[in-house]
Amino acid sequence: MLCVSVCSRMSELNGRVSAWSSSQVAQWLQDEGFGQYVDLLCSQHRIDGVSLLALTEADLRDPPLSLTVLGHIKRLSVALRRLQRENKAELEELGLWPPDANSAGLSLALCQTHSNGRFRQPMVGRLDPEVWKTVISSVYVFLVCGLTSFVMVIVHERVPDMRTYPPLPDIFLDSVPRIPWAFVMAEACGLILCYMFLLILLLHKHRSILLRRLCSLMGTVFLLRCCTMFVTSLSVPGQHLKCASLSYGDTWGKIQRALAIWSGFGMTLTGVQTCGDYMFSGHTVVITMLNFFVTEYTPRNWNLIHTISWVLNLFGIFFILAAHEHYSIDVFIAFYITTRLFLYYHTLANTRAFQHSRRARIWFPMFSFFECNVNGPVPNQYHWPFSKPAFMKTLIG
Repeated sequence: MLCVSVCSRMSELNGRVSAWSSSQVAQWLQDEGFGQYVDLLCSQHRIDGVSLLALTEADLRDPPLSLTVLGHIKRLSVALRRLQRENKAELEELGLWPPDANSAGLSLALCQTHSNGRFRQPMVGRLDPEVWKTVISSVYVFLVCGLTSFVMVIVHERVPDMRTYPPLPDIFLDSVPRIPWAFVMAEACGLILCYMFLLILLLHKHRSILLRRLCSLMGTVFLLRCCTMFVTSLSVPGQHLKCASLSYGDTWGKIQRALAIWSGFGMTLTGVQTCGDYMFSGHTVVITMLNFFVTEYTPRNWNLIHTISWVLNLFGIFFILAAHEHYSIDVFIAFYITTRLFLYYHTLANTRAFQHSRRARIWFPMFSFFECNVNGPVPNQYHWPFSKPAFMKTLIG
């Protein structure tokens, strides 16, 4: 009788795994010693043969399955990999082979971190602040800002002579008269957005991740700006700008000028006046990036905050153009690059798509390093970070 029973089960599981029904998957789970998961996998989630071949350890750990017994997760993962190896041809037909296991394993190894000298895995369902990564991103943007300031000094020495190279034709600049106070207003819009973001950063539960993302994105955009303004020197956009090629002498003189630009954040409000850094607009980058961070990391129903943020962004861009401090193409390219990079970054981070793409990990190594332990979208949760006053703790959480 035992032989008949075994043979009966074997005959039921013969044939293509991809053609298995949920009942055949249930029989396979029973034979492998995972009968306790038959109801969860086969009854609740309708796992059939195709689904079984596509199942991964991450699927077992993450919702909606959310298995919690580590030994069961590991043993079931081994059984799944064995089944996948035995049915490689079917996986190829389904487009699931090769699974890129080596690169996935490498990525996982890089994402594993150490805490107090102990080796640990990323925790599913919990967002680790990873302050040390935030410090690295802060150093990164700090160095990029220093490099940008030094490149601006070099660019100033190469400003085209206005008598030989007059301002280029520009539809907006040629049609809209210059407003002398407009650039100050643009910087005021940027400051208001900065204060809004700092308040959100203070109250956001996952402030370390927000700051890390802001630093990495800002640093990357301004690093690209270093390249573009160094490679291409545009003529001064307006006759009102008293710009001329200026030499700062030796290297120490250039460094001193770069430190002055860096310490003043490149803003006219702090007394910094620069020339030649037109392609593309750094003010537009900062204003747009802050707007996107404010709207992304506040609840969707905070319509007033989102409206104010967008109005400040758009008016800031208008004031930059109305001041005739940049060509229209400078502002357009800055807005486009900033928004695309922000959206690409967050799409990859929220969908975890980079985990399944070796190309993404090769082209975006810094992104993979910063985001590998962030499990999905960052929820907009707030709490008061100080113990006093007590009413703020009660009000915010």
